[in-house]
Amino acid sequence: MSGKKLIVLGSVNVDHILNVNEFPKPGETLAGKNYQISFGGKGANQAVAAGRLGANIQFIAAVGDDELGKKIHQQLKRDNIDTRSVATIKNENTGVALILVNAQGENQIAIYAGANAMVTPDYLREFENDIIQADAILMQLETPLATIEQSAKIAKQYNTQVILNPAPAQQLSDDLLNNIDIITPNETEAEHLTGIKIVTEQDAQTASDILHNKGIKIVIITLGSKGAWVSDSGKGELIRGFKVKAIDTIGAGDTFNGMLVTALLEGKSLSQAIKYAHAAGALSVTKIGAQTSVPTRTEVDNFIKLPNQ
Repeated sequence: MSGKKLIVLGSVNVDHILNVNEFPKPGETLAGKNYQISFGGKGANQAVAAGRLGANIQFIAAVGDDELGKKIHQQLKRDNIDTRSVATIKNENTGVALILVNAQGENQIAIYAGANAMVTPDYLREFENDIIQADAILMQLETPLATIEQSAKIAKQYNTQVILNPAPAQQLSDDLLNNIDIITPNETEAEHLTGIKIVTEQDAQTASDILHNKGIKIVIITLGSKGAWVSDSGKGELIRGFKVKAIDTIGAGDTFNGMLVTALLEGKSLSQAIKYAHAAGALSVTKIGAQTSVPTRTEVDNFIKLPNQ
């Protein structure tokens, strides 16, 4: 694989997915259907999306020494990912995500870190030179925060572009935010970071301005079916998404991020990259699962060429 180099630093999980008509209330037991096990984790999802969609990608992560960990390692290779920095941790389980999906395609997720907790700053030191030589690094928040902070600092120091998908939502230090070039929260995550509840476009710009003032040049707030609010150095606009019938939204944001960074590294403009990311994300919600729903690059290219897209 040629082209500019992307590193994804992040989590690997085994997703246990159960469909329910509605989410259970506390203490309530509901019958589910369509139980399945699939490979996930926000880091792995984004790595698979980038690899499948054409990026030159290396993944920094960890799996357990269980049978599923071995299978995940093999699957990552099949998706054109350089896995030499995916460690196998002895006597540890691969991370687990327990996922409920309701009739509207929305999801609730609980996570056990497992081997993901072993992606420590000490482990990262083995791959500092890879980060220095890369063109961009994409991260999320399912691995230790200290590792993410160290990665961002190294990348910023050596002019490797830093993209952070701040999920799941949590408080982040100003030191970390100051080392981020592009941040891609959803509405909930943006509110968590800024205190601004996003109802209007002005709310989205106000939240973006707060993040700009932390040192982040580009803020992309994903708004589900509405599209994304994109603010570059304080100039914002709504870039609308594509209308499709959603079956399952698991992994849609990860597919969006993987395609976004891939398109940017190909030299596409920010607005063009967002359009490609919207297309990939839209296609992903028409299928079940996380990595199983990631489209091919040919599917994305053909979708964008359709009339009225």
